[in-house]
Amino acid sequence: MSRLSPAARKALLTLHLVTALGWLGADLVLLTLGVAGLRGADPAVVYPTAGLVVTYLFAPLSVVVWLVGVASSLLTPWGVLRWRWVLVKFVLTTVMLGLVLLLLTPTVRGLGELGPAVTTRDRLDLVIPPAVSTSVLLVATVLSTYKPWGRRGAPAGRRRPVAAGRPS
Repeated sequence: MSRLSPAARKALLTLHLVTALGWLGADLVLLTLGVAGLRGADPAVVYPTAGLVVTYLFAPLSVVVWLVGVASSLLTPWGVLRWRWVLVKFVLTTVMLGLVLLLLTPTVRGLGELGPAVTTRDRLDLVIPPAVSTSVLLVATVLSTYKPWGRRGAPAGRRRPVAAGRPS
């Protein structure tokens, strides 16, 4: 696979950050709507709104973040399998994407159709999944920031050498 120029890598990284932040923001909006619904807000407003958010914002952003992340890993030196933190992020994001598309989106759309007939059990379906996915997105952010574990296959404790004259 060909590598990108430094400017193209920065552009791809920026796109990845913007879409990932959008995904986290949409997730927090769903969580906020879920908490509002659980606390007694008008279900005829909360759940149709959540259906719109998941359909036109959350699900599409999930796909875009995954695609941009895969492109970033394939077109830059990070790779998908070279670094453990990248592999863990890839697995987390892939699982989340599957859950969003196969479970959350149809569930929230169904809640939107129920409107005022939503039960307390149904209301939890708009609180628990966004709370879990927000936590997973925060873990992915920490992995991206700290880049733990080093390279796959490298002996434990070995790090890349720091260039002379550069702070560590």
